[in-house]
Amino acid sequence: MEVKTSLLDNMIGVGDMVLLEPLSEETFLDNLRNRFDHNEIYTYIGSVVISMNPYRSLPIFTPDKVEEYRNRNFYELSPHIYALADEAYRSLRDQDKDQCILITGESGAGKTEASKLVMSYVAAVCGKGQEVNKVKEQLLQSNPVLEAFGNAKTVRNDNSSRFGKYMDIEFDFKGDPLGGVISNYLLEKSRVVKQPRGERNFHVFYQLLSGASDDTLKKLKLDRDFSKYNYLSLDSAAVNGLDDAANFRTVRNAMQIVGFMEDEVQSVLELVAAVLKLGNIEFKPESRCNGTDESRIKDKNDLKEMCELLGIEQSVLERAFSYRTVEAKLEKVSTTLNVAQAYYARDALAKNLYSRLFSWLVTRINESIKAQAKTRHKVMGVLDIYGFEIFEDNSFEQFIINYCNEKLQQIFIELTLREEQEEYVREGIEWTNIEYFNNAIICDLIENHQNGILAMLDEECLRPGTVSDETFLDKLNTICAEHQHFESRLSKNSKFLTDHSLPHSCFRIQHYAGKVLYRTEGFVDKNNDLLYRDLSQAMYKATHSLIKQLFPEGNPAKVNLKRPLTAGFQFRASVGTLMRNLQTKNPNYIRCIKPNDKKAPHIFTDSLVCHQLRYLGLMENVRVRRAGYAFRQAYEPCLERYKMLCKRTWPHWKGPAREGVEVLMPDLQVPTEEYAYGRSKIFIRNPRTLFFLEERRKQCLEDLAALIQKIYRGWKCRSHFLLLKESQIVVAAWYRRFAQQKKYKQIKSATTVVQSYTRGWQARKLLRELKYQKRCEEAVTTISAFWHGTQVRREYRKFFRANAGKKIYDFTIQRIMQKYFLGLKSTVPSMSPIDKNWPSRRYLFLDGAHTELRRIFHLWRCKKYRSQFTEEKKAVYEEKLEASEIFKDKKTLYPSSVSQPFKGDYLEISKNPKYQKLNSAVDEKVLLADVVNKINRANGKGTPRIFLLTKKSVVLADQKTGQVKASVPLPDLSSVSVSTQNDGFFALKLKEGSASAIKGDFLLSSEHLIEIITKLHRTGATAAEREQLDIDISDEFLVQFKQDKVCVKFIQAALKNGNSVSCKRKNNRLLEVSVPVMA
Repeated sequence: MEVKTSLLDNMIGVGDMVLLEPLSEETFLDNLRNRFDHNEIYTYIGSVVISMNPYRSLPIFTPDKVEEYRNRNFYELSPHIYALADEAYRSLRDQDKDQCILITGESGAGKTEASKLVMSYVAAVCGKGQEVNKVKEQLLQSNPVLEAFGNAKTVRNDNSSRFGKYMDIEFDFKGDPLGGVISNYLLEKSRVVKQPRGERNFHVFYQLLSGASDDTLKKLKLDRDFSKYNYLSLDSAAVNGLDDAANFRTVRNAMQIVGFMEDEVQSVLELVAAVLKLGNIEFKPESRCNGTDESRIKDKNDLKEMCELLGIEQSVLERAFSYRTVEAKLEKVSTTLNVAQAYYARDALAKNLYSRLFSWLVTRINESIKAQAKTRHKVMGVLDIYGFEIFEDNSFEQFIINYCNEKLQQIFIELTLREEQEEYVREGIEWTNIEYFNNAIICDLIENHQNGILAMLDEECLRPGTVSDETFLDKLNTICAEHQHFESRLSKNSKFLTDHSLPHSCFRIQHYAGKVLYRTEGFVDKNNDLLYRDLSQAMYKATHSLIKQLFPEGNPAKVNLKRPLTAGFQFRASVGTLMRNLQTKNPNYIRCIKPNDKKAPHIFTDSLVCHQLRYLGLMENVRVRRAGYAFRQAYEPCLERYKMLCKRTWPHWKGPAREGVEVLMPDLQVPTEEYAYGRSKIFIRNPRTLFFLEERRKQCLEDLAALIQKIYRGWKCRSHFLLLKESQIVVAAWYRRFAQQKKYKQIKSATTVVQSYTRGWQARKLLRELKYQKRCEEAVTTISAFWHGTQVRREYRKFFRANAGKKIYDFTIQRIMQKYFLGLKSTVPSMSPIDKNWPSRRYLFLDGAHTELRRIFHLWRCKKYRSQFTEEKKAVYEEKLEASEIFKDKKTLYPSSVSQPFKGDYLEISKNPKYQKLNSAVDEKVLLADVVNKINRANGKGTPRIFLLTKKSVVLADQKTGQVKASVPLPDLSSVSVSTQNDGFFALKLKEGSASAIKGDFLLSSEHLIEIITKLHRTGATAAEREQLDIDISDEFLVQFKQDKVCVKFIQAALKNGNSVSCKRKNNRLLEVSVPVMA
């Protein structure tokens, strides 16, 4: 059974600040410190999550934790960012409510990591599938790309986001991700050209120089040495814990996964290299004849390499750095730029080039990750944006950032109050107005279209005449002098006589998070964000595929004489769009807090955390949540948790849960003004009431635990006693049984001994009597036998003297013969004809009979053995027997042929269609068909011939065509000559004067020599009208070739070609056959 836990169980400090009692800034800070010291980095304020950056890895983000928080109630487990992500995802999936997660906090507080955790959790719990996994991977891999180009190392954070990011993740009706859309806000492009001490430029510059291959750097005309580039700060180029080379490979892989083509990646790297080259361009002053100063480029090498990278004519870009063209309606005025203006133009180009590249990257990522389906989507937005910033030197960037945070605080208060009000109305609880600080007056001070600071800044930038930061401050002093949240040296709200912290060139705004002093220096220039038209047109003329997309205003055909929109106007419009977007969604808040400035674990700096608590408005948030009812809970879990406090509800309440709670609360004597009954929840006004219930529950649980222990111990003791009792009975029974068995065995043993002695005595007595009786009977029998013998001998004495000897002899011989034959029967040998065993002769007078019986038995078993043969088998054995008579001990080849059966027709001439013509030419039955070699007299080489033997003739035919070459009748054969060696040569000698003898004898060679000669011999022997064929076995014989006689001589020799027999002609009268020596 699953064990359910609660936010209130095993708490370290207070898990929800709404329940903190008493509530003050000190108790708030102490509670955060206590939880942080115990590695509890998350704390709730109602549905808001406070996240403390631990600056180390904690084992609370494992897959097991994901499963633990999956599909759980928000307050069911201890505070965790996964609980908020799960609540938002389930609301989107099940209730069809669009969600947004707002992550705020200062630099280094862990906003980027929090957004990654939210996205990874949603990716882990949503659906699976090839397409879904691809979308999830693209959404997750967009982070490394944007971090490389938009993050940098600052004094507060090694991976600080220098832009605001809002991502809309789109889901289908099942809750599976379909895609996403990313919006970026206010990239800190000034960092491209200048970084504060101890900080770095954007990561991508260092990653490119550290991780790119030598070949890539050569193509980009770059060097790995950071010191060669003016835009890269050297005092903090290397960061502990950051591996730029590995991160570059990660970024390249992420761009590939997101969907960047290889040429697009190369184009992006070329633009990054161009920015580095741009920073190395330096100018020198040069005076003209009219007395004006102009600038010239010192070393044109970096300019040349940059122009080669971007495909721009060097002269065009060089002129753009030296002159500025101002266009009026019909007039063009060209003025020279001095060195300061040239450096300004260079830096402006670098900032615009990088910021536009970053915007293009965001657009390109959106093209890859956007949802393809056209149906309505559910949306979850994740906002990761800079927190409130208060530095020693605050400028235009901090002013814009703090304005954004004012808007976020405003919508936070509005949505929080609206959520509270909607829940009260939904539950039927009377709504009471909550007084809180409304920062709309501060937002109006900044964004009012007529008298707002941004409107006045735009107006000051657009008006003709001399414009400076001082004139802008004068206008502020004039318009905002009486505003209660604006202070300057000349405003009515400042106490400049006593407040020496307010310089002349500054103004102060009372934000919701505290007072911030802004220095007006650079406000006008940064708001203008001006890029000279000459530079835009020079960039548009580039042949680089990406540059023209980034500078569309440089197109001469579309010259727009209107002044471009200011940075403040664009940001105000973006913030307005963001606010409208957030108001359409259900908000979820994550407030990130940095515990110390050292970026070290286990350090909690009270002053720093307290400062963040103030400007994040967390105390205000708690007060808003506690203004009505501090705690609310559904009736079912409330009754389940506290039912043991009332006898009427314990242990089981059978009615509705609300009725059980209505019985429980009066029984506990809780004042009626401390709680209220909603439709599905009970609302508790004061945290003290909740802690009272928890204390009572804790005491009751201790009492219940003691009761359970008492009952358990009693049951355990009773069970142990009953077990001992049962065991004692069993042991006693077994012992009594054992004792009786032992006693019985002793009695039985004694009885057996007595019985054995008694029976032994009786047996011995009977034995003595039987022995005596037997001796008496034997004595009587012996006496009687001797007496009868004497009588018989007396009666037959006269007969024994005449025939006794012959009778005894005959009887003895008969007994010996009988014994001999019976012994021969049992020792007769096996039925094998080759078994030469025979029992030995035991009596000399049986020698002749013994030999004759051996011969008869052998003939009989041979007959038995022969009776098993078929006619074909008999013929084979007869041929083998005849071969033995002819060749045994005469030819060395013979022993190897004994085991080979005589097949006869080796060519299957009657079945093979190849020899159909030859078969039809031979009328008689073919006894043997084989391929032989006919030896040529001229060179001793053999020609294959088909050798056919019938009952009347020998036929030689061509092997390929089957044409008959020679046909010799058997009567024309006079003899056959073979050697004694291990060869297959034989000569067929013809009778002189016969018709076949015209061409002479035949000298042939065959692998089946023994079979051929044997069949020839048998065929000649079976014909009565023919003489028997002579077989001449000799190592030297004569062969008649037409008119000449040739001697064929066989010799043994070691041959080079192995064991094959070779025949060579020595002269006209001699053929020498070399036979290998047998081992």
